[in-house]
Amino acid sequence: MNKIDNAISEFKEMDEMANRSSPVHELSPLVKLLSTVAYIFFVVSFNKYNLNGLIVMVLYPVVIYQVSGTSIRACFYKLRFILPLVCAVGLFNPFFDKKIMLYIGSIAVSGGTISMLTLMLKGILCIMQSFVLIATTSFDSICLALRRIHIPAFIVTLLLLTYRYISVMMEEVAVMTDAYMLRAPGQKGIHVSAWGSFLGQLLLRSMDKAEEIYSGMQLRGFSGDFLYAGCRPLRFNDILFLVGSIAAFALFRFVDITSFIGRLVM
Repeated sequence: MNKIDNAISEFKEMDEMANRSSPVHELSPLVKLLSTVAYIFFVVSFNKYNLNGLIVMVLYPVVIYQVSGTSIRACFYKLRFILPLVCAVGLFNPFFDKKIMLYIGSIAVSGGTISMLTLMLKGILCIMQSFVLIATTSFDSICLALRRIHIPAFIVTLLLLTYRYISVMMEEVAVMTDAYMLRAPGQKGIHVSAWGSFLGQLLLRSMDKAEEIYSGMQLRGFSGDFLYAGCRPLRFNDILFLVGSIAAFALFRFVDITSFIGRLVM
């Protein structure tokens, strides 16, 4: 199996994960979407030097991962290309902010180092929470939730077709790569001289397939709504989860839990 086939397999695994059964999977997509947005909002609202307070926010995604049966290891593996970019955001902070904020034994820790770690942790937490949303909710259900909060149908349809187009394009790349390798046995990769024609053919083939998919969706009655995704009214468990989650986020944000625990221990 080549790299393209591996990418397609990983892409399909996300849909399989979303079709599993757990208390988190059974929650309303709208509730999971709103709780994710609220979590990200509270995470990014922390002061750049408030690393202690931000650490407590790790508890929520860890609990959700455990309850939903989603592997944290799988999250970091599938996002292995994005995490380095997220962690690179604050790499230069120690060079610009050299003011000493605290000492760990005899080691001086600058404000830039603290803000760098805070930015990295913020990015990781936001990605973890976004991943568990996708891993426990089908993309059609997410689109349905977006429409229920009155996101314009044009934007939601564009997101849906982009999501579908990615898998179509990867499948076309796999077919064209296999065909090229059969015509050039022993060659490693695609020769530079063939890049232009390869990309051109890929664009034309994937556009034809995308148009066929969209025409098929229209023939089946798709008009920008997502009634097939399982629209249902909110239940008591959904409302309780949403209210409890936001209350927990507010508690973690405005109450210094780590200092409180430290005083109890001491």
